[in-house]
Amino acid sequence: MSDSDLVLQGTTRPSVKGLSGVGLAFRRAVVSQCHPKMLLAVLMPFLIAIVGAIILLWAFWTPLTHWLNTEVSGWGLLDHVDQWMVAIGLFSVKLYLVPLLAVGILLPASGILGLVIAAIFVMPIVLRHLEARDYPGLRREGRYTTVVSTWNAIWVGVLFALGWLFTMPLWLFPPLALALPVLWWAFAFSRMLKVDSLIEHASVQERRILWRRHSREYWLLGLCLALINLFPPVWIVLPVFSALVFAHYSLEALRQMRRETVIEA
Repeated sequence: MSDSDLVLQGTTRPSVKGLSGVGLAFRRAVVSQCHPKMLLAVLMPFLIAIVGAIILLWAFWTPLTHWLNTEVSGWGLLDHVDQWMVAIGLFSVKLYLVPLLAVGILLPASGILGLVIAAIFVMPIVLRHLEARDYPGLRREGRYTTVVSTWNAIWVGVLFALGWLFTMPLWLFPPLALALPVLWWAFAFSRMLKVDSLIEHASVQERRILWRRHSREYWLLGLCLALINLFPPVWIVLPVFSALVFAHYSLEALRQMRRETVIEA
């Protein structure tokens, strides 16, 4: 292939920079999600998240609600509000607040578990599928992929869980009740999946360049997925779909960067 052919291909390939690149990744992910292999891959993280939710509810519901009742009983302002609402014939705030707080803690724990499973076990399946169908010839230059992927998923999951738990009191302020969950999920999606989507194909140096060059786009991908995560029906497919979105974006960005390197050489 001549240098002019390489230049022509580089100019006709759609750019991954900006909103156009984010939209391109989502469009390709929708097409890939409809493939039977990817539809079947949905089952693994979904089933694990369901089993995890059942185990968490069974094991921690009673001690968690007991601890929350103890903590809530010490909130003087809440006591006054609760007594006032009961006195005028309305419902008790405490009666509904503790179960809602318990669900707000345990369900995200099962959700982040599903995302961790998708990052460690589903992402390699996604990458092999896309490599064969959409990105043939893209060299694999990653090293210690399993160790790096597992460590990244664990520390992101732990930080997400701790951050979620310690910022829950701020949910009492209406804007933060919506903004904080979205921001924490955006962090989890972007920080976990931008690593796993490149870990097998990109070298350490390539990963650093791409993360620095496309940091805004990776954050936008995570933010869009966090907003989609607000709708419970999509939880079934979201772990695999999010892996597809990040994989498409990262592999296309890596392919373009390597093409630029060839052209410059």
